[in-house]
Amino acid sequence: MPERKYDRILRIAKSRGFMWPSSEIYGGIGGFFDYGPLGSLLKQNIENKWREIFIIREGMSEIETPTLMPESVFLASGHIDHFDDPLVECKKCQENYRADHIVEEKLEISTDAMGVKELQKLISENKIKCKCGGTFSEVWAFNLMFKSEAGAGKIKRDVYLRPETAQGMFVAFDRLYQVGRKKLPMGVCQIGRSFRNEISPRQGMIRLREFTQAEAEIFYNPRKKEHPKFSRIKNHILPLYTEKYQEEERKEVLEMTVEDAVKDGVIASQLQAYYLVLAEKFFEEIGIPRSKMRCRQQLSDERAHYSSETWDIEILSEDFGWVEVAAIADRTDYDVSRHAATSRKKLEVHDEGEKFIPHVMEASFGIDRPFYCLLEQSFVEEEDRTYFKFTSEMAPIKAGIFPLVKKDGLPEKAEEIFSDLIKNKIIVKYDSGGSIGKRYARFDEIGTPYCITVDHDTLEDGKVTIRKRDTTEQEYCKTEDIVEKLKV
Repeated sequence: MPERKYDRILRIAKSRGFMWPSSEIYGGIGGFFDYGPLGSLLKQNIENKWREIFIIREGMSEIETPTLMPESVFLASGHIDHFDDPLVECKKCQENYRADHIVEEKLEISTDAMGVKELQKLISENKIKCKCGGTFSEVWAFNLMFKSEAGAGKIKRDVYLRPETAQGMFVAFDRLYQVGRKKLPMGVCQIGRSFRNEISPRQGMIRLREFTQAEAEIFYNPRKKEHPKFSRIKNHILPLYTEKYQEEERKEVLEMTVEDAVKDGVIASQLQAYYLVLAEKFFEEIGIPRSKMRCRQQLSDERAHYSSETWDIEILSEDFGWVEVAAIADRTDYDVSRHAATSRKKLEVHDEGEKFIPHVMEASFGIDRPFYCLLEQSFVEEEDRTYFKFTSEMAPIKAGIFPLVKKDGLPEKAEEIFSDLIKNKIIVKYDSGGSIGKRYARFDEIGTPYCITVDHDTLEDGKVTIRKRDTTEQEYCKTEDIVEKLKV
């Protein structure tokens, strides 16, 4: 069997410091990854681009809430009752499996709308067994949240690690509404860790138990589902994989302007269409080609319990197929009304003479999946070298600074340039080890866009040689112009 692209990428990622399985010295544990020095920088660049779009350009507010929340939050949100997967256990080898995945694999049918009883019936009637030959237990619903306790003795309370960052924003709505001067629409963002106890996370970074989310919750008047900036994006064409296309088992997408999509009822509102465009632009700006993306409308029987309409943004992976990386969901008034009822706190708002519970349009992004997708889409394999073709903005290291030799004052001049770039808050690395060719290869492999070489001519004419990663072309640049060059 040929080696997967994922395996080739992971080998470089581990050796060069992007990411690796967590707790490796103890054998690791599925669904957890460490980000190394380069991975942390790349991940931060992705997060900062998201902040640039949603907080700087769109003017939303960012907050930070705890990862542990009391049980009452998730009783109100519906996660305790609805956030589960169907599980079976092999009686012989004791391995756990998703019952729906077992049925889909063996019978080659869709199980999207099936409950525990239907899955159990199919497993029994078709005598489906484990790969070890053992029989399965009864199917049961396994809640995906991690449970813990806070406090001790009589003041001890049940708490859960949040499965999404969104609930922290919903339970703080009243406070946020006051701080926001009681105006709608109101956009609130959060980037943080979420946790889901996946049954069998066997897809590397595509299926994690601890992951980072970037979520924007837009609280709005349900009678006003227009967006004030819709005219700016109305002619933007989206690749829509509609519910109808999926039911007809078509492979192509429906290309249409967002204005026509809203007018024809393909997308339910201007508000949802606007954030679909924003999501697509985010992925394009971090370096995902538009040709590798689509907007898939969730089928009515697969939507979350809180959603009236959801569109997923998906990226095509060579090894994992279409990977969901973001979702734009109309959560209606479900969350705020449930927390109002459970907490007995009035969360109504007043807007132009009306009194109502605000609705929420959610733009929810994973960060870890786009991180891997960016590695895959940027990975270039040529006959004589392998490298990541990151944009200058996303690259963890912007440039390598090399003295041609370790003598004749070249190291001192290279360190001077290095210090100047650091003062300008540009992340660069100094390297004097090995031949220039080997240094080029090292920095190419980690996706560094430029390599700057200080040679004997630099001491005479004040110019360095800048080598470009993608073309390997070289050009001369005055030392005083390097900062401007790297900031482009």
